[in-house]
Amino acid sequence: MIANDKLVALETAPRELSYDHRLSLLYALGTGFGQDPMNAAELPFVFEKGQRASPSMASVIGLDASLFRTADLNPVMVVHGEQRLRLHRPLPVAATVIAKTRVHAAHDKGKDKGLVLVTETNVSDKTDGKPYFSSYSATFARGDGGSGVAFGPVEPTHKLPERAPDKVVERKTQPNQALFYRLAGDFNPLHAEPAFAAAAGFPKPILHGLCTYGFTCRAVLETMCDYDPARLASFDVRFSAPVYPGETIRTEIWRDGETISFRSLVTERNIVVINNGKALVRA
Repeated sequence: MIANDKLVALETAPRELSYDHRLSLLYALGTGFGQDPMNAAELPFVFEKGQRASPSMASVIGLDASLFRTADLNPVMVVHGEQRLRLHRPLPVAATVIAKTRVHAAHDKGKDKGLVLVTETNVSDKTDGKPYFSSYSATFARGDGGSGVAFGPVEPTHKLPERAPDKVVERKTQPNQALFYRLAGDFNPLHAEPAFAAAAGFPKPILHGLCTYGFTCRAVLETMCDYDPARLASFDVRFSAPVYPGETIRTEIWRDGETISFRSLVTERNIVVINNGKALVRA
């Protein structure tokens, strides 16, 4: 692994990226929008008339794994642990943007216990320079503990309410859900190739964690924002288990003022796949 002082300073050069309305349509379909063709509220996310972009699409804009290679992490032992998002304004359905990624925090858990590495990506519009969002991705590098590195903030775990959820949303993923979702930009063979998934210890390809993230965001957008992306200010999750394409994602949601708490389970196995979720919504 790279030396601590160099790890703190790791960042990418500014990158210019462009996407069009077709990526926004494809991302929405890949994260569960449009399953009911008669749902008029979801139509703008999957149809170009009055089109809108899902807020969680920010997780694939500016996606860049180069810092992990630079940090010399053991790729076989890397697990995506958390994803956090701060939305400064709604995403356009098409744009040319500037993305910058840096190491935000790193905390060693000890020898044989791994390292938590958090990267921060800031994306702004190329034309006016105004920011769209900041996203934070926490990776648990199980094979890279023992360096002693410790810098940057440690995010507290959001505690879920102990009462019954205020809203529950269930949406079934399709057997080919991962094959749809990967076209938004994540081509890891773990989500497509049975032999690769088997080598990683899974009986079949798993759904992308960020696809599950998108399904859960869609549920919160529906129940707490009336499908208005401008109302979602932040969206944070912890990943706790994988989803297999074809399983049903059940999202349990609590509201306390502007704070939304949530978790997602797969009903077929009764296992939590996203936990300690927290979002902030605007009035």
